[in-house]
Amino acid sequence: MRTDSSPGTLPAREHLPAGDAGTPVLDVVIPVYNEEKDLPPCVRRLHEHLARTFPYAFRITIADNASTDTTPLVAARLAAEIPEVGTVRLELKGRGRALRTVWSASDAPVLAYMDVDLSTDLNALLPLVAPLISGHSDLAIGSRLARASRVVRGPKREFVSRAYNLILRGSLQARFSDAQCGFKAIRRDVAQVLLPLVEDTGWFFDTELLVLAERAGLRIHEVPVDWVDDPDSTVHIVRTAAEDLKGVWRVGKALATGSLPLDRLVRPFGDDPRDRELTGVPHGLARQLVGFCVVGGLSTLFYLVLYSAFRQAVGPQTANALALLVSAVANTAANRRLTFGVRGRGGAVRHQAQGLVVFGIGLVLTSGSLAALNAAGDSPAHSTELAVLIAANLAATVLRFLLFRAWVFPDRTEPAPPPTATAPSPSPYAWPHQATTRLHAAEAITEATAHPHAAEATDATARPRPARPCSTDPGDTR
Repeated sequence: MRTDSSPGTLPAREHLPAGDAGTPVLDVVIPVYNEEKDLPPCVRRLHEHLARTFPYAFRITIADNASTDTTPLVAARLAAEIPEVGTVRLELKGRGRALRTVWSASDAPVLAYMDVDLSTDLNALLPLVAPLISGHSDLAIGSRLARASRVVRGPKREFVSRAYNLILRGSLQARFSDAQCGFKAIRRDVAQVLLPLVEDTGWFFDTELLVLAERAGLRIHEVPVDWVDDPDSTVHIVRTAAEDLKGVWRVGKALATGSLPLDRLVRPFGDDPRDRELTGVPHGLARQLVGFCVVGGLSTLFYLVLYSAFRQAVGPQTANALALLVSAVANTAANRRLTFGVRGRGGAVRHQAQGLVVFGIGLVLTSGSLAALNAAGDSPAHSTELAVLIAANLAATVLRFLLFRAWVFPDRTEPAPPPTATAPSPSPYAWPHQATTRLHAAEAITEATAHPHAAEATDATARPRPARPCSTDPGDTR
């Protein structure tokens, strides 16, 4: 994984204005490899659709992935024929490499891509990008696995797609439904921060980007799509699946070891309702209680198994001390990562040392309970010992949570500094229109209501938005 870059802080979500009429609001990238036949009808169909339905300036960028046929010449002719079409030539293959190259250089505030076969119905394009333009979401994906989707494809591809997404849910805890649909969009300011963290340059690029975005707390909008399988697709399913599984292992390992700097991206926005201070409601208490209870329940079972095992060889006091020590170390590590969200190795030794102090307090409670039981009667039954230990552990658990929350893992989160404006990246393209206007692209939402899939986007963006810092532009009336 890429860990040498400093992603910084993501900007607050806002409606995306276009400073110049010549600067497109949307840049749609079409990665191609040896697609000399399918490229012209694809580009013309996409251009016609955007010109008819998209209310703002747009660009179509053909990203040629080291084609060996006449695809570069075809792309050049299309760029010369249609003003809104540009082309980029890469000497190395890889869909992820093509998207990284074009997205990193584009000056459009919303970046998208789609497969050259246009398997996805283009009527879903405006509902896809509308939440990004309005500022409601950070990424948007088309989903073939949503209930409202209408998909036509063979059983082999259906099985592979669903199996792959089940693997992502089980191994990387992904909550998005469709990782590999070739129909996605992202805000440029978000892409500038996330792209340096993405290592893959092939088909796994999409999945890695989505997993990192989700782990960083970004909002991913899903659009049900109508999708028809291309029987002439050149994608090698077995080889692609093998590479994807390697990527899942690599990303899972990086997330487990905390080697990714995702902590700098968590809570990137200035007004997250979960960050609001409410009178009488401690910050994050409900989530931490749930996590602590789950970890505590598993730790208790682990402790009882260890105690029963140690009790076969040693006395009750020694067995209790050993079982409690081992389970306490595991409990502290699990609560550190899962309950209180502490990632990386920084402070791990100190946290374990403090956890051992908490362990000592628990040891006093449980050992004192055993001592009191033995003083009350000679040779108590094993079941009685377990019952007393369970009661003592419940009391120790409550005290452990309070000490973890107030002492071991206190919330020291400081308010994030206000986002600073960044200069747009230089664009490798020259576009003729230079009339200066101020566009509030959120109006695209009203256009999206013409398609039934737009209901979700319009409902979400219609909610009142919190106040944002005033713009320095005197012409900005927001």
